[in-house]
Amino acid sequence: MARRDALLRLHKSLLARRTELNKKLAEDLNNLRNYTNTESPGDSADAAFESGSDEMASQLAEIDARELSQIERSLVRLKQGTYGVCEACQGKIPVGRLNALPYTTVCIECQREMEKYPDWDDRRHGSWEKVYDSATTLDEPRDVNLNEIEIDLSK
Repeated sequence: MARRDALLRLHKSLLARRTELNKKLAEDLNNLRNYTNTESPGDSADAAFESGSDEMASQLAEIDARELSQIERSLVRLKQGTYGVCEACQGKIPVGRLNALPYTTVCIECQREMEKYPDWDDRRHGSWEKVYDSATTLDEPRDVNLNEIEIDLSK
């Protein structure tokens, strides 16, 4: 029952964080709309500073939007009953890890593997693009010019 109680607490914290992020992103969008509608007087240095500030705010909003997406995914996993289960090894994700990062989908061991081998997820699911040239299909006949093939007949 302790794990179930912990998951209920995490559900409440995910909902609270989602509300907080939605409010913050709405404010950011409103500020951006208000800024584009007003022309600020000033020299080119002021304009460059404002442009840099807008770029930073945009990047921070992108990070918040990404976190919001992960939270939404976690809430769906809660409804499906798969929250707290590692997507890679199907083991239980420790509650301590979920407390630290409530929207995680993998256990710490699988996360370390993914960081150690960046293409780990590709290997797990398979990438058929590397098997054949994706620009052509297998049904298309391929023209082969025998003059372009080099054969060493000296042996």
